[in-house]
Amino acid sequence: MKKPKTYFIFTFGCQMNKSDSERVAGDYLARGYQLAKTVDEADEIVINTCSVRKSAEDRARSLINNLSKKFREAKKKPKIILTGCMIHHGEEKLLSMLPFVDEILPIAEVGFNSAAVRRDKQHAWIPISSGCNSFCSFCIVPLSRGREVSRPQPDILAEVRHLVRQGYNEITLVGQNVNSYGLEKVGIGLRKLLMRDPKQLKLPANKSQYKKFKGIPPFVKLLDKICEFKQIAKLRFLTSNPWDFSDALIDCISRHPQIDRFIHLPVQSGSNRTLKRMNRGYTWQDYLQVVAKLRRKIPGVTLGTDIIVGFPGETDTDFQETVNLAKKVNWQVAFVARYSPRPGTVSYRLYPDNVSDVVKKKRWQVLENLINQPHLTHRPQVIK
Repeated sequence: MKKPKTYFIFTFGCQMNKSDSERVAGDYLARGYQLAKTVDEADEIVINTCSVRKSAEDRARSLINNLSKKFREAKKKPKIILTGCMIHHGEEKLLSMLPFVDEILPIAEVGFNSAAVRRDKQHAWIPISSGCNSFCSFCIVPLSRGREVSRPQPDILAEVRHLVRQGYNEITLVGQNVNSYGLEKVGIGLRKLLMRDPKQLKLPANKSQYKKFKGIPPFVKLLDKICEFKQIAKLRFLTSNPWDFSDALIDCISRHPQIDRFIHLPVQSGSNRTLKRMNRGYTWQDYLQVVAKLRRKIPGVTLGTDIIVGFPGETDTDFQETVNLAKKVNWQVAFVARYSPRPGTVSYRLYPDNVSDVVKKKRWQVLENLINQPHLTHRPQVIK
């Protein structure tokens, strides 16, 4: 009997990449492959990359270089496949930059034809959309994952039903912006926008990328449907944007005890000047209004956030406004990142990276001490 081929997957980055790797594993299993016990035994090695910061890309490159050294003198070289957000560089550039790589795989080609392979038998990631329609100036995601596409609700519910039958009782819905799930998209794509002269470049508001609708938001309808499965003890979702965290969504969380009372709501900055340059579509006052509604309507709610320090042009005053907001909100956890210029993004084209690494590190430490250190012993569970 012929021995089945084997695969091994390395995953970098966010919960979306973790979910994607589970789908890649499912595709291999459907084609008769088996998971290799070690990377040395693999016939094919998939590297699922992240590009949100330069350091993430550097880790992937370092891994590929190490694999190159490991297998350079080996009798049998495994096939090396690169996927994930680094594919925004383009296949030609990547293969030139990383000659040890054999194939570039856009994650969209994997699709949802095969059941994901999940190691956790209690909690499951379920992707509800891919790509992003927002125009945050610092973000590489619209370039690496493309325009936002929502999965059909029946497909998602079928996956939930299948998981419940298998005994799963915790689910996290994932998307670049889950709030906009199911909305009809309009507007220009980011790649076309970036072809314009930088001097003429004006980013559209994120809200302008969706047709207006009446009634209950599609994402709320989806949450209502999933909460009909009473076997699900905990339902989470990542990630939301403050500019479209609707009253209907807040009411939905309030009436369903299954939905986690920890809400991850990225703010990125507490400075209106910086938020405008980031093209986030809200002010810190708007953010506080959402927080106030959440706390008024959902007893026991706790909050987490993402913050970028050292965004181009961020002054001491801008940073202090972020500190002030942190004191007002009292987040239970914050993922604080030092700004990393990503080639191809709007901020890379328009704004010089003029905040020193020393200053970025100091500002990072201030927020780490203020937000994360006091909550180390009693922070909420964050699946990220």
